[in-house]
Parts: sequence; structure tokens; C-alpha cells
Amino acid sequence: MTWDLPSPFVIDIQVEASSIDHYGHVNNAEYLRWVERASWTHSRHLGLSLEDYRALDRGMVVHRHELDYLAPAFEGEPLQLATWIVVCDGRLTLERRFQLCNVETSRTLLRAQTRFACIELSSGRPKRMPPRFVEVYGNAVASR
Repeated sequence: MTWDLPSPFVIDIQVEASSIDHYGHVNNAEYLRWVERASWTHSRHLGLSLEDYRALDRGMVVHRHELDYLAPAFEGEPLQLATWIVVCDGRLTLERRFQLCNVETSRTLLRAQTRFACIELSSGRPKRMPPRFVEVYGNAVASR
């Protein structure tokens, strides 16, 4: 696969019938679910789970999603979704990029970007990232 950036974290996706919309291809909302799955899976891989978020009373919540749909995906197709952390300001925000490719054709089907903000889970208010977030996410920032 030709990825946009080096050293991606990649999840495999097999397009299921439940992902297909009335037009016969993957529903746009499904791509967003896959982006969320890749984000959580990558965070766990880096060593931060939902339990860690709760223990630290902090969470990274979506501030903005941008999804560019480049080509459709269809039932049964094997896909790979790559993600990179591209910005971690060490204070409040984190940005990820995503690239979804068809394994058989290597065609890029989607490019996306998500900006996250750190909040205190108990209040829902913006709060500075705890040192553990800065360490884990900051050390995972991709080189361009």
C-alpha cells in the first residue's frame, strides 16, 4: 500500500452487508464509524484505554471531522484504514489523519482528518492534557 505518511497504524476492514446503503455501496456514516474504531484501537495500542481516560478524568473528544470521500467501497471488499497522529500540542488538542484503501486495488477511497480536544470527563469542560496523554500521544506524532 502507498500511504500518505510513513509508519501508519493500520486496521483491516472487511465490508459487511450491514454497511451497504440504498445505492449499493458503503454508507457515508460507516466511514465515520471506521475512523472512530481506528482512533480507539490506535490509542489502546499506544497504551491509553477508556479505563485510563476514566482514571485520569480526561478524554479526547471530537471537535471537528473532515472526510473526503474519493471512491466507493462495496460489500465483501477488503480495506485497510491507516491513521497517524499529526499534531499534539501538549495542552488541549490532538489531530489525526486517516487514509482508507482498497487492499486489492491499492486505491485510496477516503482521506479524513479529526481534531480532538481534551476535556475533564466529570465536568465536560476543556482541560489541559494530563502528562500521560502528552507523553503517549506526543511521542506518537508522525514525521511528515
